[in-house]
Amino acid sequence: MKTTQLIATSLHQVYFGGNWTASNFRDNLKGVTLEIATKEVKGLNTILALSFHIHYYVKGTMDVLNGGELTIRDKFSFDYPKLQTEAEWQEFQNTMWKECKEFISLIEKLDDNALDTFLAEQKYGTYYRNLAGIIEHTHYHLGQIAIIKKFLTTA
Repeated sequence: MKTTQLIATSLHQVYFGGNWTASNFRDNLKGVTLEIATKEVKGLNTILALSFHIHYYVKGTMDVLNGGELTIRDKFSFDYPKLQTEAEWQEFQNTMWKECKEFISLIEKLDDNALDTFLAEQKYGTYYRNLAGIIEHTHYHLGQIAIIKKFLTTA
């Protein structure tokens, strides 16, 4: 199996399920209302903030895979939208799922040789480093989301 296919599968699993940890982004957001997603716990980031932050890097890297520039910057990665309604929260999630599926499709189309080339510029590292990093980053913050959700939904 191609390495790009393995990367795409790992990203799919952390977002949608089937991974070794049996925990994924979409399932962890099931049942999370906008009220829960925006509630702060003990000074931690909110579920909305973490969700935006996770997906910010998917979206920004997807732009590069689509032939665009790398325009994302770490300093903006927590500038999440101020959602007002449950419908906006649901649409936000649906957009993340749709965009991640598009991103996965782009990764699958990459040639394995591209993985050793630099993403945009040398200072950002290789495609492999960035794609693997996105998966690791998602797992890391997914754990935070799971714990925060537990704090907020367990009586």
